Amino acid sequence: MQIKSFSLGELSSHIGAELKGDPDCLISSPAPLDIAGVGQITFLRDDKYKNLLSETKASAIILQPKNMLEKTSANLLLLENPYLGFIKIINLMCAPPKPTPGVHATAVLGKNCDIAKTANIAANVVIGDNVCIGEHTIISANCTIGHNARVGDDVCIYPNVVLYDNVRLGNRVIVHSGAIIGADGFGMLNDNGIWVKVPQIGSVVIGDDVEIGASTTIDRGTLGDTEIGDGVKLDNQIQIAHNVCIGAHTLMAGGTMVAGSAKIGKHCMFGGRTSVADHAKIADHVILTGTTAIPSDISEPGIYSSGMLPQSNSKWRRNAVRLLQLDDMAKRLKDLEKRLKEIE
Repeated sequence: MQIKSFSLGELSSHIGAELKGDPDCLISSPAPLDIAGVGQITFLRDDKYKNLLSETKASAIILQPKNMLEKTSANLLLLENPYLGFIKIINLMCAPPKPTPGVHATAVLGKNCDIAKTANIAANVVIGDNVCIGEHTIISANCTIGHNARVGDDVCIYPNVVLYDNVRLGNRVIVHSGAIIGADGFGMLNDNGIWVKVPQIGSVVIGDDVEIGASTTIDRGTLGDTEIGDGVKLDNQIQIAHNVCIGAHTLMAGGTMVAGSAKIGKHCMFGGRTSVADHAKIADHVILTGTTAIPSDISEPGIYSSGMLPQSNSKWRRNAVRLLQLDDMAKRLKDLEKRLKEIE
């Protein structure tokens, strides 16, 4: 990765910070507060690390005005959200070079394709018939784009991604390597002991500014479409089943599994290895902590958890046995309460 150098004046202007220091100071790279050196920029996010401010050798520090140092050799950039400013600077300094527009000689294009002249189609890409690819979009090596697919502007699709027929991607979507979008949903009907496959003739519709992690799979709908709203962020190795709808700006960590026809609200956050049952409806602004399993609807926003805390194996065995005894214990307790009432 090539890192571009910028003057401190350019960086402060880019993030909208107030500069206390030399605007001509050249910054060569970003770095953490504890190891930053000359020519580097860092930030203070948490007050508990304020003791490092006097020790850092960084040329510039982004921090809140309340934490401004009176005596320091470092240049200061004052900003209410230092971490956000630092992220913007990383994106500016470490922006990857844009590939030259064009279609590689080894790419295979179907009939009646509409590919923007500013798009880049890399080696060994296979594109089906009637595909539309927008402006400044990058399709990396070895990707497959099915018939009638629609890919918006400024999309980045990394190597070895598969988009099935009729899949639609909005603008500024990022799809990481190994993701498969539009595979058949798992629909099966039992006919006297024999499983009959239910046709999956829907598709997948993905909104703007969505990011899809490596090896994540999103199944096509059975009749209607699987829908991923604007701004959704999906981590690696996530399974989204057929006809699922995920509301705008929801975030899911790795290993999450959402079963068929579940409806997920807007601005939700799912921790790693969470799961949602089929047809469950999850309200807006719901947070699921890691490994939480949701068997039915959640109608109110809030934080939800399930699963047992880690414990020694011997203790877990004892608790597992007691768990199986809960129903009998509840019946005995109910009977005891009844007897006590009779005595009273």
